[in-house]
Amino acid sequence: MELQVNGHKTFVYTGGKPFDAAKPSVVFIHGVLNDHSVWILQSRWFAHHGWNVLAIDLPGHCRSEGPPPASVEDAADFVLALLDAAGIEKAALIGHSFGSLIALEAAARAPQRVSHLALVGTAYPMVVSPALLQSSLEAPEKAIAMVNTFSHSLLAPPPSSLGPGTWLYGGSRALMRRVLASNPQVNVFHTGFKACNDYANGEAAIAAVQCPVLFLLGEADQMTPPRAAQALAKKAPQAQVVTVKAGHALMSEAPDAVLFALRDFVIGTR
Repeated sequence: MELQVNGHKTFVYTGGKPFDAAKPSVVFIHGVLNDHSVWILQSRWFAHHGWNVLAIDLPGHCRSEGPPPASVEDAADFVLALLDAAGIEKAALIGHSFGSLIALEAAARAPQRVSHLALVGTAYPMVVSPALLQSSLEAPEKAIAMVNTFSHSLLAPPPSSLGPGTWLYGGSRALMRRVLASNPQVNVFHTGFKACNDYANGEAAIAAVQCPVLFLLGEADQMTPPRAAQALAKKAPQAQVVTVKAGHALMSEAPDAVLFALRDFVIGTR
């Protein structure tokens, strides 16, 4: 489905079901150099179990137009504008990595519009090493290889994710290359990493959140290790912390565990 958000075409995946703003809604927000497809299992499950799903491509990424957000704050404003464009008064926000910071900031800016907040593979501060930040600008292929090495603890997925013979590491690299190539005007790799690294409003944002919060973390995550979310989790209202056996690529390495944690959180706390 396509929506006009801030004057630009925005692509949202609805999980294979027609959009219906009258249903309870959930928004899935991807991380750096990803798109809506990283949520394929989770978004389809919610769509086929009575939920209105919006799994987005962020602006300037793949099928969405407009300038890519240069900051977490800009991206949060986009998410709230997306809710307006879709006619959704209130939604659950689920974000991975960069997307988790975007969801957090959006929930802080408009707490009355967010029913649940799920922070997947999150950390605060979300520090990006100077070497990786520089490589994302000057040698993106090298940086993509580095990120995938740090993001994966498995090489092949369990049966419920994708299909037999799928190579997680190679598939993720291919996706990141495709997302990078989708915007020849702006390096969305460096832009996204810099936005993560620069974000300094996490503690103030979590204090403003008024809904239940889930921290869904990978125990083998080297990009955003679980310990890097502890300080934020202690400050979160109504916080739950769930750790699964996975690296940073939680949705593909532990698809069922991620789905069940999100299901139990969003549906169990309605």
